[in-house]
Amino acid sequence: MTDHYYTEKPESELKIIEINSRILGKEIKFKSASGLFSKDRLDKGSWLLIEHCEIKDNSSILDLGCGNGIVGLAISLNYNLERITFSDINERALFIARENCKDHKITNYKIVKSNGLANIKDNFDTILLNPPQTAGKSVCFQMIEDSIEHLEKDGTLQLIARHNKGGKTLSKKMEEVFGNVRDTVKSGGWRVYISKNMG
Repeated sequence: MTDHYYTEKPESELKIIEINSRILGKEIKFKSASGLFSKDRLDKGSWLLIEHCEIKDNSSILDLGCGNGIVGLAISLNYNLERITFSDINERALFIARENCKDHKITNYKIVKSNGLANIKDNFDTILLNPPQTAGKSVCFQMIEDSIEHLEKDGTLQLIARHNKGGKTLSKKMEEVFGNVRDTVKSGGWRVYISKNMG
């Protein structure tokens, strides 16, 4: 079987990679690894999501499908959060996300192994998602459908995608589930879509 970044237990040899990226005006060094999405660089989608998401201080955040955890890590380093949860189906991703939190002395975090939101028990003010479109539209749709059940009233799902490469379809799904959707940035075909749980 070929490993994908959404493989539960990657069989490829573990090779840890260090990446330096400029995010929100700061240089951040973080770990990634073989068997993870965009293993050797910060991908454009995650960078745009970090740069253009809307975060309130003292909020609770879920980095859904976290991969190496750079989205949640960068948010933790730039905002005062109540708590940050990293979730992924990929056990190697969770290992690396934990290592990154330790390296940067993040303490208010939780690591949850979960296929989508299946094992998520908490509710959040914000769910951040760079959706695993390679895993298929149905997987991404399920994440959107389940997100509303894990958001506080007025909480938001914030999702990054290329508008003409699946994003338009995902935004329509967000509109269907939440009754609202808007975009905050348009850059090189990418958009950050935001839906609010109206309660």
